[in-house]
Amino acid sequence: MPVPRRFDRRPPERDTTRINERIRVPKVRLIGADGEQLGIVEIADALKRAQDADLDLVEVAPGSKPPVTRLLDYSKYKYEQEQKQKQARKHQQQVNIREIKLRPKIAQHDYETKKGHVERFLRHQDKVKITIMFRGREQAHPERGRALLEKLYEDLDGLAVIESQPLQEGRNMSMLLAPGKEAAKTDEAAETEAKEPEESEGEKPDDGEAAA
Repeated sequence: MPVPRRFDRRPPERDTTRINERIRVPKVRLIGADGEQLGIVEIADALKRAQDADLDLVEVAPGSKPPVTRLLDYSKYKYEQEQKQKQARKHQQQVNIREIKLRPKIAQHDYETKKGHVERFLRHQDKVKITIMFRGREQAHPERGRALLEKLYEDLDGLAVIESQPLQEGRNMSMLLAPGKEAAKTDEAAETEAKEPEESEGEKPDDGEAAA
């Protein structure tokens, strides 16, 4: 549970990277702005080189002996790293697991409805947990539940791949499906169609052109 801001006594996060005068060691291994190895130099010499080049002296490997430093524009470097992290988070796909529950003796109409839900989830790149619920004497015939799961998988016609085979757990039998190649294709096609610009009014043929 997040801590309310007014009660949060933790210190704010700060950048722990040591730069310039915060690097307090007698000698450092220096890397130039273009990546060239400049060897081990006195810290005063390294700071002077950074100042002459209008750059920062940044500690990039504090655990080394001596620490490894580099000449660079730290503000620009930090900004670029933050942008890369944002792009990585943006392209990181969050996978949701949906659950659909069926009965062994499900009616055909209900089966088609449930199958439609599964197809929709898979096309949205969600995983789907299919659960067969047994009651009473139905537990004596687990093969019916397994047959229903296999039928559903076959009816999906390439939209899914089985990630976890049917497994009996007490009164329930479950199978986990993940989006297959066909689901990825339909999802990409939907995105492409959504991005296509609509035909403008000026591009539509008038009645005379249509008649011609």
